[in-house]
Amino acid sequence: MSGPVRSNALANETSPYLLQHADNPVDWQPWGPEALDRARREDKPILLSIGYSACHWCHVMAHESFEDEHTARLMNELYVNIKVDREERPDIDKIYQTAHQLLSRRTGGWPLTVMLTPDDQAPFFAGTYFPDAPRHGMPSFRQVLSGVAQLYRERRDDIRRQNASLIEALASLDPGTGAETDSAPLSDAALGAARAALMQSYDSRHGGFGDAPKFPHPTSIERLMRDYVARPTSADGAAGLAAATFTFRKMCGGGLYDHVGGGFCRYSVDAMWMIPHFEKMLYDNGPLLSVAAELHQVTGDAVFARVARETAAWVMREMQSPEGGFYSTLDADSEGEEGKFYVWTPDEVRSLVSEDEYAALASRFGLDRAPNFEGSHWHLHAFREVADVARDIRETEVETAERIDRALAALFETRSHRIRPGRDDKVLTSWNGLMIKGMATAGRILGAPELIASAERAVEFIRTEMWTDGRLHATCKDGRARFNGYLDDYASLSDGLLALLASRWSADDLEFAVALADAMLEHFEDRENGGFFFTADDHERLIHRPKPMTDDSLPSGNGVAATVLGRLGHLLGETRYLKAAERVLHAAKQGLERFPHAHTALLVALEEYLEPPEIVVIRAEPGELESWRARATAGYAPRRVVLAIPDDVSGLPALLAERAPRDSPVAYVCEGHVCDAPITEFDAFHARLAATEIAPRATAQAPSSV
Repeated sequence: MSGPVRSNALANETSPYLLQHADNPVDWQPWGPEALDRARREDKPILLSIGYSACHWCHVMAHESFEDEHTARLMNELYVNIKVDREERPDIDKIYQTAHQLLSRRTGGWPLTVMLTPDDQAPFFAGTYFPDAPRHGMPSFRQVLSGVAQLYRERRDDIRRQNASLIEALASLDPGTGAETDSAPLSDAALGAARAALMQSYDSRHGGFGDAPKFPHPTSIERLMRDYVARPTSADGAAGLAAATFTFRKMCGGGLYDHVGGGFCRYSVDAMWMIPHFEKMLYDNGPLLSVAAELHQVTGDAVFARVARETAAWVMREMQSPEGGFYSTLDADSEGEEGKFYVWTPDEVRSLVSEDEYAALASRFGLDRAPNFEGSHWHLHAFREVADVARDIRETEVETAERIDRALAALFETRSHRIRPGRDDKVLTSWNGLMIKGMATAGRILGAPELIASAERAVEFIRTEMWTDGRLHATCKDGRARFNGYLDDYASLSDGLLALLASRWSADDLEFAVALADAMLEHFEDRENGGFFFTADDHERLIHRPKPMTDDSLPSGNGVAATVLGRLGHLLGETRYLKAAERVLHAAKQGLERFPHAHTALLVALEEYLEPPEIVVIRAEPGELESWRARATAGYAPRRVVLAIPDDVSGLPALLAERAPRDSPVAYVCEGHVCDAPITEFDAFHARLAATEIAPRATAQAPSSV
């Protein structure tokens, strides 16, 4: 008879990742005053372990070390052990990932393993995954535990000196010191330099930027698309759009994309986009959904429309709660194996489809080739175009695509009965903002109102459950909203609201976006040097208060905030917002000049500072409003901000109040501080907009399969 199930202090947490460790023999504590006070009292170093629920190597280290009684005993004896979910506490993760880079001279990752001094939480040792036994040139985790504890006991003075230098180094990373006195004008040099850097790293054979492992980098694709709009007749612009289009097509055809169920995995381990790391993250799929829809808008390629629809369908089916919020991640593993849910054997597929369907599917996705995943399994990767398969089997392209679709539907039905990867069902505000924007953008471009409705439900969930007294919470699970919102929460959500407002009018959403902007200015802005801190002015005091300007797995919060503030500033005539956006750019000026391609979100703000957004406000009675709104959003015009407001709406804020309705539809079009005369004829409205957009091409007669 087994003994009682043990639990540690993580048992009362809401994070699925922390709950995964609640029955470890390790005496885990959540980050908080109790654990930090205990470390000081007992004079034990802190072992800080940071990960997330969908992380494969986090699972490996847990099984090897944290579930092992001997290792746990050593951890409990030598350390106060703290577990952090990096998705709930990106503030802590950002600090200690940066510290890892400074200490080890290598990029970090997850799991992150950091030892801290107990009195001030300064890191004096950092690593990532450590195995349970020495291998691949790495010591065992138990060796690390003993060695670092001995280091702490015997060399405290050295550690103190190192800590002082590290804290100083962290502070030196803050951008923008003295920016208020920098009178040098901002220029477009960073835009051209970013394009050149991206094209230099572009893989013209397989698509993407850089070598394996390859990440999707949707903001890099968007940068090249926007650059094309700015110079559509130049060779550089055309080459950039070709690179963006080819890259996304390769991603959509590769194993990075889930051909059976929709949605993109985190990254590809190879250069061909064939075998992914199988976790699916909301924060990847929101921006990729936007890119897929916008590339369809630019090129007319039906492949991109299909991928957008399938990705949105996956999100609504598997990643949206009944209450409306979007969940965070799907695990890479199921039944203890990475990718098991997604891979096939040819015999299994043959048993599910007809011979004709199998022949087309196998030729398209490589089932007639050598296995591409762990010896005896196949992961679907589009080796051949549908047109080539059709030619071989002497059918039309449409007939072949339909045959492949029937086979994929059969695989989807069978796969739905497999044991699924774990789902992290907490709702994160910033990631929801990215998906709200993706759903709103794709719904508008594809004429899919169900996607817009999905975005609306997520907004309402956040407004109801995660917005209290003018402040956001960062996360919510099981009805429990927690943690002060971070800059990314405010910036990404407000950006999503602006995308949703372009799809339909909502006074509540505009009011919400303004409230978020005001909260950013009040609680996050560095008023002395410009830019926004990642944490609010009343946040828990940590060893560093970062002001991140570069993109990481998410677009830079400063970049998104500056773009949103610039757009709201022009929309409402609010100079506070415009000046704050400009201060961000001056604070980031040095980084933009040195590493422009690492600041793609900020480059959007810079572009719209140098060439202000085109603001289109339409007033009409509801029966005529939609056709004018549809025209305003039909072509690809990334600098355009659209509001279509029914003529019976009153009490509009600031400058919008001057956009008065008339007896017939009227459009007010402005760029920066220069406005056209009101436009009342639809043909004139069409002609005015055509001058600043890339018109949608005739939809290509592409087969339905990617």
